[in-house]
Amino acid sequence: MEDVLIECSPGISGDMLLGAFYDLGVPKKVIEQPLIDLGLKDLYQLTFEESKSCSIRGIKTKVENINSSPIKRTWKSIKELILNGNLEDKLKKIIYEVFESLAIAEGKVHGIQSDEVHFHEIGAIDSLVDIIGVCAALNYLNPKRVYCNEPMLGKGFVQTEHGKLSVPPPAVIELIRQKNIKVISNSDSINGELSTPTGIALLANLVDYLELPSKYSINSYGVGIGNLRFPFPNLVRVYKITSFDDSSINDNEQINPKCEQISIQEAWIDDQTPEDVSNFVEKLRIEGAYDVSYQCINMKKNRIGFSIQAILPIEKKEFFRRLWFDYSNTIGVRERTQSRWTLLRRRGECSTTFGNIKAKQTLKPDGSIIMKPENDEILRLKLKHKISTYEIRKIIKETGKKFNAFENWK
Repeated sequence: MEDVLIECSPGISGDMLLGAFYDLGVPKKVIEQPLIDLGLKDLYQLTFEESKSCSIRGIKTKVENINSSPIKRTWKSIKELILNGNLEDKLKKIIYEVFESLAIAEGKVHGIQSDEVHFHEIGAIDSLVDIIGVCAALNYLNPKRVYCNEPMLGKGFVQTEHGKLSVPPPAVIELIRQKNIKVISNSDSINGELSTPTGIALLANLVDYLELPSKYSINSYGVGIGNLRFPFPNLVRVYKITSFDDSSINDNEQINPKCEQISIQEAWIDDQTPEDVSNFVEKLRIEGAYDVSYQCINMKKNRIGFSIQAILPIEKKEFFRRLWFDYSNTIGVRERTQSRWTLLRRRGECSTTFGNIKAKQTLKPDGSIIMKPENDEILRLKLKHKISTYEIRKIIKETGKKFNAFENWK
């Protein structure tokens, strides 16, 4: 299984991305099938044409609206269209998430509920084709990971149905804020909209890493050409790559134990109450920290403080870095990247004489499987049946039968 690398050169839009996927070899039938399944077949004409930008060849996507009475859709109507559509669950989920992020952003900038958002350009048939087509293409390729470099936004003004808006448009700004996307600022940036709301929404929801792998080989690539003319090639490239990062071992389910990169962040704080520290630690856990530990320590001027250490997903280290400064009094955070080895595991339910209980399975290196009930279930059964923890565990071990997994080994 390969990775996918999206190269914003310098920005991104839905039609350019779709053209690049088609040029990469994704069949037109794959792109159009979900549109047909959603009942949009008779509303558009989709063509892919050879084109050039500053002498660089690629594919330009053209979507022609053939509906004599275009529909201005709300997020509520698009949501119903997606949820009621005959699509596979994985594809339905990613299409839904892209549109939902756009609806939330538009609702925020216009001060209305997301369900009430009239999408205008975003709800137009060409944007529906772009978003659904790109999601279908990526679902077809089924990469292990998706990488992308940081896009540029451009400057100046763009004409929309809301009137003339400055670049970047409000929806782009809100998407970038919501998803904590890094963008490239360049004082010499050309006038024009380099990244559209549709392009940023696709990037925000489909990309795993907003950075390039440190080492990779290119297996094939496709080029999508934009409509605007700039003094430089206006294009998006999509590569199929094989990455050679040390963390590539993460995705090989055959390796047990597996190695992965994690981020360790820590700080010492001596000017915050125990209640505030407790709330901050809980915030870290709620936001997805793998684990958090803290203890009292003696600090300068003989003050009692707290040493807080968090083990974090490597891809969210920047997000957590901001939490320290937003939710604690610290003025500095120590951070390092480490490797850890973990056994494969999965969550599920096990049938017992107590009924179905939530549990986890762990796969040992010798192939044997250990099942452990969730501690919350042990506590619930202990209170319900008025027997000891030891007895609860013994009964589960003796009567546990079929394990129904909720997820694959990971």
